[in-house]
Amino acid sequence: MSEEIVIQHCSPTLAGMKTGSLFSCAYDAQEAIDMDVEELNNRFAKKGLQVVILKYARRALIYIYRRIQLAKDLSHPKAKQILSSRGYDIDDIDSCIRQLKNRFDNYAEFPHEVGLFLGYPPEDVEGFIRFGGRNCKCFGCWKVYGNIEAAHQCFERFKKCTACYCERYHRGCPLDALVVAQ
Repeated sequence: MSEEIVIQHCSPTLAGMKTGSLFSCAYDAQEAIDMDVEELNNRFAKKGLQVVILKYARRALIYIYRRIQLAKDLSHPKAKQILSSRGYDIDDIDSCIRQLKNRFDNYAEFPHEVGLFLGYPPEDVEGFIRFGGRNCKCFGCWKVYGNIEAAHQCFERFKKCTACYCERYHRGCPLDALVVAQ
C-alpha cells in the first residue's frame, strides 16, 4: 500500500479533523497487505491512529481511525441507538469494529452505519438509512439530512486539508510528519 493512497484518502483523519477514513487498496497477497497494515499501526500508534482491514476481496477495504474520537462519536445517543438496533455491543469499541468487519464480511447489504465510524453526523447516518440514500438536502463527502451549513463547511475543510497534505507530501514531507498526534 502506498503512502500516497493513504494521504489521498485519509488526510482529514491524519490531521485530526475527522474520526476515520475508509478506502480500498489493491493487493497481490493477503500477507503483504497485512504487513503493510502492521507497519502503519507501528508508525501511527503513538499518534493515536489505528489501521484495520475490514474486508479482503479483490481489493482490501482499509479503515484508519482515531480511537479516542471514535469512542466519543459512538457515545452519542443517536449513534448508540443506530448501532444497538443493529446488534452492536455499544460499550466496547473493539467489539464494535469486529461487528462492523463481520457485517462487511457476512451480510449482503452494505452496512451504512459505517458513517458513524467515519465521523459523519448521526442524524445524517440515520437519514441515509431511513431514506435509502434518497431525499438528502445536499451531498459532498456524505449525504446530508441534517445541518447543511455545517456540512458544507466541513466538506470545504476536508477538501482544503487533502489538497494541502497532497502538496506537502509531493514536496517531500514524510507521511509520519503529516500525522497529528492526539
